[in-house]
Amino acid sequence: MKRVAVFLPNWLGDVVMSTPAIRALHRKFPDARITAVGTAAACDTVQGLPYIHNLVPIPHRAGFWQLFRIARRIRPDAQDLSVVFPHSFRAAWLAFLTHSKRRLGYDRNERAALLTDTLSPHRENGKIVPIYMAQEYLALVGVLGCEDDGAGLELYADKESIELVRERTAGTGPLVGIAPGAAFGPSKQWPTERYAAVADRLHDEIGARCVLMTGPGEEQVQQTMIQTARHKLLLYDEDKPSIRLLKALVSQLDLLICNDSGPRHVAVAFRVPVICIMGPTSPAYSEGPYEVGKRLRIDVDCGPCQKPVCPTDHRCMTGISVDEVVTTAKELLENPKRKS
Repeated sequence: MKRVAVFLPNWLGDVVMSTPAIRALHRKFPDARITAVGTAAACDTVQGLPYIHNLVPIPHRAGFWQLFRIARRIRPDAQDLSVVFPHSFRAAWLAFLTHSKRRLGYDRNERAALLTDTLSPHRENGKIVPIYMAQEYLALVGVLGCEDDGAGLELYADKESIELVRERTAGTGPLVGIAPGAAFGPSKQWPTERYAAVADRLHDEIGARCVLMTGPGEEQVQQTMIQTARHKLLLYDEDKPSIRLLKALVSQLDLLICNDSGPRHVAVAFRVPVICIMGPTSPAYSEGPYEVGKRLRIDVDCGPCQKPVCPTDHRCMTGISVDEVVTTAKELLENPKRKS
């Protein structure tokens, strides 16, 4: 096995959770050149990992003819094997067009004919059920004999970005990241005003430096936070968000407070404690053995619904109080624990 292409997931958190499987591929085929194929953001996420030798950014939604052009570009790097982590038909079709000798992916969405090697999704009583995504990806490459090394999620932050982030967040007191957004949809978002209240309380009670972490499309959330918070929030990216700076910031945090969103898994990769405020999504997808911190969640009769927009009263999130988050944050900061 000399040329291996890995088709990355689209969501930030899923990309991070794919890193143990990519590392397992490298361990199984140490002489192979591994090329990661994905959106620009996905490629930026895995950039710097020593077992990924090449990055090929592709459009998020390529047209039919564009896929042929992309496949020709990838073909030299995918001669021996393509590993398709996404479940989409489009991703399997792109792998098929590369003419890889072996094409591995989950048998979902009527795409088995495009793949040479497939794995059935995890089922219980005949029904597909969620499992931790890192484990799902590891199970897929397990078809090739790849084994988990137990080291968990992994990312790289470059020194230049780390120094820039340190300059922009300089000061005393614990450095706490506040990530109030969620690309999945508003149902995943704890009320923004409550995040602002948490930041104010942590500033007043323990002198925390609270850093506002928002990404593209979250401008309204950012403005609400800035207008609502009594104390100034640190802006580490100067309104120019990038995955590179996000990784650098998270690597320096003492604590991250967030929804069940991508930054949570970036923190897990850097062994940073996380308070994850979770509502409509199933913990089974995102809760693994590597996380340090605490998940705050209440059981409701309508959840987990997996819906991006709440059709009722959003009680799975509004039932979690500011006091609970602040108390948990102070406990974690007073007793810091990071997995080695």
